Amino acid sequence: MKYDCLIIDDEPEIARTVCEYFNMFDVASIYAENYEAGMTILREHQVLMLLLDVNLGEESGFLFCKEVRKTSNIPIIFISARNTEQDILSGLSLGGDDYITKPFSMSILLAKVKAVLKRSGESKSVSEDISFGDVRIERATERVYRGEKLIKMKPMEWKLLNFFLENQNRVISKDELLTKVWKDEFVSEGTLSVHVRHLREKIEDDPNTPQWIKTAWGTGYICEIQ
Repeated sequence: MKYDCLIIDDEPEIARTVCEYFNMFDVASIYAENYEAGMTILREHQVLMLLLDVNLGEESGFLFCKEVRKTSNIPIIFISARNTEQDILSGLSLGGDDYITKPFSMSILLAKVKAVLKRSGESKSVSEDISFGDVRIERATERVYRGEKLIKMKPMEWKLLNFFLENQNRVISKDELLTKVWKDEFVSEGTLSVHVRHLREKIEDDPNTPQWIKTAWGTGYICEIQ
């Protein structure tokens, strides 16, 4: 099942009300009232973004975000009654895309969620799943599987893989990868080589003789998945 938004809040009335409101305005939503239920929904369904409370009973929304960021760049908006500068900075530094304090306007929250979904959709020129060999890539949720096993993909590895997927069957120079994937960060060709090696170890049957992401000697790389 595919949902636009997963709302995770340990106050059942808020979680249910936001979910029902979003569904009224064609933002397909589902909600969970605790950490474990939220994780279960993420594992079992395709979710495009998260609306995440900071306080989840005995658990923390910050910890939830940290765990999600190990494998996914899915948009995350924090919603919380905790409104100190430190709380907001913590949420954003852990990978949150926005931080909204309670109480909030339901219509403004909906507008923010729709804007995030729109930007997220526009940033993915291809949203359908891609399969090759025993690898399956879910573009919308930014997850990679080998067989039934979820492969942990670091954010920069995902960005690199996504760039390869969007630029298949042409030689991509190392300079282009450094400029367009790392953007303003100062990195060396050695860093690029390490990331490519790690990516191959995760998707290739034999990383030393790559089938999907090949080396264009003296130039860069070429992705030949499709």
